[in-house]
Amino acid sequence: MILVTGGAGFIGANFVIDWLMQSDEALINLDKLTYAGNRENLASLANDPRHIFVHGDIGDRELTNRLLEQYQPRAIINFAAESHVDRSIHGPEDFIQTNIVGTFHLLETVRAYWNGLADEARQGFRFLQVSTDEVYGSLASDEPAFSETHRYEPNSPYSASKAAGDHLVRAYHHTYGLPVLTTNCSNNYGPYHFPEKLIPLIIVNALAGKSLPVYGDGQQIRDWLYVKDHCSAIRRVLEAGRPGETYNIGGWNEKPNLDIVHTVCALLDELRPRADGKPYREQISYVTDRPGHDRRYAIDARKIERELGWKPAETFDTGIRKTVQWYLENQDWVRHVQSGAYRDWVEKNYGGRQP
Repeated sequence: MILVTGGAGFIGANFVIDWLMQSDEALINLDKLTYAGNRENLASLANDPRHIFVHGDIGDRELTNRLLEQYQPRAIINFAAESHVDRSIHGPEDFIQTNIVGTFHLLETVRAYWNGLADEARQGFRFLQVSTDEVYGSLASDEPAFSETHRYEPNSPYSASKAAGDHLVRAYHHTYGLPVLTTNCSNNYGPYHFPEKLIPLIIVNALAGKSLPVYGDGQQIRDWLYVKDHCSAIRRVLEAGRPGETYNIGGWNEKPNLDIVHTVCALLDELRPRADGKPYREQISYVTDRPGHDRRYAIDARKIERELGWKPAETFDTGIRKTVQWYLENQDWVRHVQSGAYRDWVEKNYGGRQP
């Protein structure tokens, strides 16, 4: 059995679903169910006895200790995080509490549990920290992609809090011997993505006839990774990664944000054309760039391919088509997550910010 934290969020839910499709091994899914944690993401597992859902916080040491003692997991995968840059700019405290303090409390509980295991179980145990390429900072257009040895230079409260959590994980390995693994991934996209992020926001707004907001000039470059490829990489790192090591996970798909928007618009023109026959790209609007917006991220994913034999199965063209089709087929899910709090957030970030 394994314990997954944050398994009702976007990446975590995809991982949980894929895990139970690939394996008969049960898992405990611990999630706080904040704005991005959604039980509807896990609806397909409602009657699956292998999925044990627990509503709770990684910072609740009494709860996590009880779960560890009761279920004796062989591994923990920590997806639990506040993860949106814009939200971290407006309210950094939640990010500090979850990504730093919460990670610390989880590590302390896990360390005590691990110390109490029998020798064979101790040797096989793993703690996998799921992190982001944003901890590395921003790249110039001519710089090589982030490798695992690139120094940390976070530029937002979100990335700084994730960097701090990563440093704690590293320290618990080097100080206490806890067998940890860290993965740093590029921008994920795919099913169950909360519609404040770029790709689902463009899909949802386009279908609703709303403006498609693009920050600044839209030339911020990101490496895009289909979420199910990310899930397969994490499974591989958990299976064969070396304790203490970091593995960068990327999709080999560097693209400017504006190109992403144009691609999504073209797919919607094909799959769900506007009633008036006009192209969706006519809805694009440019809004004032956010503070400290990193210009470029790029992941060098050669280490995980070289050492563990993993590489992405999807190209951007295949992955983005699957993503757009999923949103078209799951409009009820979209409507249910668009609460009043979500609408207020969109207005706060994009409303009235024309340059």
